[in-house]
Amino acid sequence: MDTIASLFSFITWPVSWVIVQFHTVYGAIFGPDTGWAWGLSIVSLVILIRICLIPLFVKQIKATRAMQTLQPEMKKIQERYKNDKQRQSEEMMKLYKEAGTNPLSSCLPILAQSPFFFALYHVLNGIASGTKIGYINSDLLASARQAHIFGAPLAAKFLDGADTVAKLGASLTDVRVVTAIMIVLMSASQFYTQRQLMTKNVDTTVKTPFMQQQKMLMYVFPIMFAFFGIRFPVGVLIYWLTTNVWTMGQQMYVIRNNPTPGSKAQAAYLERLTKHVTHHGKVGRRSEKAIIKAIVAKGRERNEFERKFINSLHKAGLAAQADGTVAKSVATETEEGTEEGVTTAAGTVQRRQQPKRQSKAQRQSGGTKQTGDSLSLEKSDSSETSDSSEQPGSSEESDQPQDSKSAAAQQGSKPGSGARSKAQSGQRKGGSQRPKSPSKK
Repeated sequence: MDTIASLFSFITWPVSWVIVQFHTVYGAIFGPDTGWAWGLSIVSLVILIRICLIPLFVKQIKATRAMQTLQPEMKKIQERYKNDKQRQSEEMMKLYKEAGTNPLSSCLPILAQSPFFFALYHVLNGIASGTKIGYINSDLLASARQAHIFGAPLAAKFLDGADTVAKLGASLTDVRVVTAIMIVLMSASQFYTQRQLMTKNVDTTVKTPFMQQQKMLMYVFPIMFAFFGIRFPVGVLIYWLTTNVWTMGQQMYVIRNNPTPGSKAQAAYLERLTKHVTHHGKVGRRSEKAIIKAIVAKGRERNEFERKFINSLHKAGLAAQADGTVAKSVATETEEGTEEGVTTAAGTVQRRQQPKRQSKAQRQSGGTKQTGDSLSLEKSDSSETSDSSEQPGSSEESDQPQDSKSAAAQQGSKPGSGARSKAQSGQRKGGSQRPKSPSKK
């Protein structure tokens, strides 16, 4: 570890300078020789480094999601060129280039902060051995050696002996207890960070080897932290515990506000977004507009959670727009009379009356009734014609047939009469007959 730390000695000067500046501020509040002043200086160093690494963290998220999307294509390439490793590597690199990502992008934050980590380890190791490093002069070195965190010196380690700990002015029990608690917290925070990533922010519709690797790392990383933690000074444990807590909080924020498509976190986010949009009738934050815009752009490629979100907006009378905003849907405007209407002479808009759908029996009975009515009209017209053509002297003779015809017409117009029953049975008197079904030849 000392050999690796010496490789990053060129960063020792800026790291030690930052610690000294923070120590000046906190020393004026808590005292220059206290553990709070030196401990908070290390915590502030972590926060400053992680703020500077936020762009790399965003790039890591995009790279991880891109790798999850490429897993099916990568599996096809591996199966297609399983006997040609060189061609397989070429196709993989070509796929990474087209997608604009690579596997190392997901490790950028860890790789970027590793020099600062080893530089801090080099500074704290110099404090433990009494060596001036960087901006740590003799006065600051003596002050750092007197600083204790809950009874454990900043430069003490879990594996240090009683003599080494006694030189730093502490007891072995205090050092072992404090370092053990820090190691457990460090490993637990790393496990929880990886676990919430696997259980909430992974696309459950895609089962790939990448997910198996991430699940394996969920158990491997805490073991590695516990193994190396017993060799870290207390100051380095503070650094690593702080960066793990920062990563956990940062990831919780991302999972809640920008989840991976198809994950459980996206389902919970879209459910909250649906309630907010339907209640207020508009989209507030820019990040929400960006997510709605991406969902609209997918079209038919939306997953089940995104389709449910769009349908929920439609039920509430809203429609997602291409720019990420929401507006009243066409169905709502139609109900208000602004769409699919007919303009009358008065200038008002009226809805079109759609005809009710009839059953087959109703259509047949309606056609039969119309045919019977037309026959009765023809009969009445013919009777009037015959009456007008007869002579006046034969009026007594013509009254009887006319009465009988009118009685017959009235009898035929009554429900349940023989004429109607014949018409319903398919026998149309004096009308066109139904076409017969074609013979099966």
